[in-house]
Amino acid sequence: MAKSDYKGNRKPKFDSNKKRPTGGFKKKKDFSRSTPPNKRKAPPKTNTNPDEVRLNKYIANAGICSRREADTYIAAGNVTVNGKVVSEMGYKVKLTDDVRYDGQRLNPEKKEYILLNKPKGFITTTNDEKGRRTVMELISSSSNNRLFPVGRLDRNTTGLLMFTNDGDITKKLTHPKFGVRKIYHVVLDKNVSLADLKRIQAGLELEDGPVQVDEVSYINGTSKKEVGIEIHSGRNRIVRRIFEHLEYKVVKLDRVVFAGLTKKDLPRGHWRNLTQQEVINLKMIQ
Repeated sequence: MAKSDYKGNRKPKFDSNKKRPTGGFKKKKDFSRSTPPNKRKAPPKTNTNPDEVRLNKYIANAGICSRREADTYIAAGNVTVNGKVVSEMGYKVKLTDDVRYDGQRLNPEKKEYILLNKPKGFITTTNDEKGRRTVMELISSSSNNRLFPVGRLDRNTTGLLMFTNDGDITKKLTHPKFGVRKIYHVVLDKNVSLADLKRIQAGLELEDGPVQVDEVSYINGTSKKEVGIEIHSGRNRIVRRIFEHLEYKVVKLDRVVFAGLTKKDLPRGHWRNLTQQEVINLKMIQ
């Protein structure tokens, strides 16, 4: 007897037409379009209040930590809402509520950081009574939150200008004690003498007091009309005044580095969001 392909050497039974085995096979379900499977009922929609936000998101937007970490702090009783400790997960608060973390009141607005390569002809202010164009026009599409320029660039100065709603970062980038590094590319109306470069490096006495630069030098590959100057002073028009004091006229002034940020891949008149690492670096300034 020939060995069968079936266990027990039993041959399968066939129907009268001998087309398919019968008896041991289950009939397949019919999934034709005429008999579609039952659809699951969608859960009922819940009404959401646009004026309310989850507590963990509120804390994350305030820049304290991530949402996941916020849940831990909430569960530990570190957060109060209108004077009462809240440890409930998913708790919602209004933007007008008094939310505190370890006693410190939080600002629910998400922190944003924008870097602009400013062109000529724009004033560094949030509005101008004379109707002149301001830098706010250039970043109008960047955010729905109200952002503020960090420091100033005068109307004819080009280059890097940052905007944020983070008051702590703004203070670090503008207060003299933090000594934020700024580098400018300066084009003068005539060649700058080596003697004048040495005078600038040694420090000058201006009408509002002494000024000290970090470094000043000619720019390689250009004429002696072009100078690079590194300075941490935030005094008004300080770079222009340094050269005017030595009887040079500034033809072009461009800020190429600001607090470690550069103009790389950022065309004139364009803006970009700071990367997470760039924000971390700014927060580490001491």
